[in-house]
Amino acid sequence: MIDIRPVANIVGKLVVTLGAAMALPMAVDLWAGDPNWQVFLEAGFLTMMAGALLALATRQADKSLTIQQAFLLTAALWLVLPLAGALPFLMGPPHVGFTDAYFEAMSGFTTTGTTAFPELDSLPRGINLWRGFLNWAGGLGIIVVAMIFLPVMKVGGMQFFKSEGFDTQGKILPRAFDIAGEMTGIYCALTACCALAYLLLGMQGYDALVLSLSTSSTGGFAQFDASFGAYIGPLEYVASLFMILASIPFIRMVQLVRGSAGPMWRDIQIRAYLRWTFYAIAVIVLYRLVWLGAGDPEAVIRETVFNVVSTFSGTGYASTDVTQWGHLPFAILIVVGLIGGCTGSTSCSVKVFRYLVLFQAVKAQLRRMQSPHRIFPLKYEGRPLEQGVVDSVMAFFTLFILSFGLLIVGLALTGLHPRTALTGAWTAIANIGPVWGPEIGANGAINDFPAAAKWLMILGMYIGRLELLSVFVLLLPRFWRS
Repeated sequence: MIDIRPVANIVGKLVVTLGAAMALPMAVDLWAGDPNWQVFLEAGFLTMMAGALLALATRQADKSLTIQQAFLLTAALWLVLPLAGALPFLMGPPHVGFTDAYFEAMSGFTTTGTTAFPELDSLPRGINLWRGFLNWAGGLGIIVVAMIFLPVMKVGGMQFFKSEGFDTQGKILPRAFDIAGEMTGIYCALTACCALAYLLLGMQGYDALVLSLSTSSTGGFAQFDASFGAYIGPLEYVASLFMILASIPFIRMVQLVRGSAGPMWRDIQIRAYLRWTFYAIAVIVLYRLVWLGAGDPEAVIRETVFNVVSTFSGTGYASTDVTQWGHLPFAILIVVGLIGGCTGSTSCSVKVFRYLVLFQAVKAQLRRMQSPHRIFPLKYEGRPLEQGVVDSVMAFFTLFILSFGLLIVGLALTGLHPRTALTGAWTAIANIGPVWGPEIGANGAINDFPAAAKWLMILGMYIGRLELLSVFVLLLPRFWRS
């Protein structure tokens, strides 16, 4: 039987940290003279007390984690932390029920960015800042999990990066916490640079803070009903740049800071991501200018760059109604959303790495059909791909497609329009953000969805963010017997 005490101890400590973080939105509301600061005071106190009691009750637990405990910890964090993060939404504005509050918190922690709140403009500043912080905390969490836990747990081919993240300038870093600390530093620096860039281009301080949190995390929560449409212009180019930076492996940035630029330049995943992004932008721009006869070329390029990068990275910001671009651009956006950014970044969806492995496997199989007696070894960046990596990637693709299809059917059975069911499943399991359909509110909110549809999307966001396999393995009886 698995000893859950080490897992509970870590969860308790992180719940305390989350409760302490509520002091930031509390201070913002207090400074603005908004009585909602009391909500954050109460919610923070309750959260810290609950976390402290859990941590104290399990303080004698062994600090080391087995593989099973690592799986359990990953699954537990993204269930429990959104529960604590939802408290301010329940206790104060927007005064929603548990389903909408938990949906919003889960959307934040999974960096999905879909909102259940119909009027963002009228919310207290502290609430919108808290939404942005949930994005930011979720982005930081998934970076650490992706580079430390998932490779060890061999989820979705991530074992290929088992030593990658710890190899810097020919030396193995002594502890996993060293890498986590360095990536956290890079993440904070990226967020600060993003906020500074927004400020220099005329954005208000509060807006720059909230949007930098959701940009660097590719989360997409904005404090405006118009999403990023409240700041169209040069800021769209700046946001696109930081969304791309947040979508590349953070370990490469660590190596760059340590003086080694070669790994980032040679990384075929980064190069493929940038190349595919350019292709998608080029096709849509040409389609809009030539086929649709759109107006100002600069506006067309700017809108296309921003919205393609936003969808490809899984951020989910919107600066215009992309459904008016036509069927081809819309189909391209759906496809790039199902690709996602790079492994080891805050981005989501399937990830470029897995598509590159898939292409390698398909190419090798086609060659074997032509020359059945020859051996075609699979390689990635010059390194041989072990069969276990390929098998894990194939298993991930299979589960992803099955889960995506079942989620579409489930959402349709709740009474949603087929277009809404499709895009709702797409945005949930790929953690992208926007949903399109007749049931969607003016600001893209899903508040009018049936409760069953919201819980199905919560499930989709949860399993999608945790790479599916790390959740489904918990359903196996053998897992609990080991």
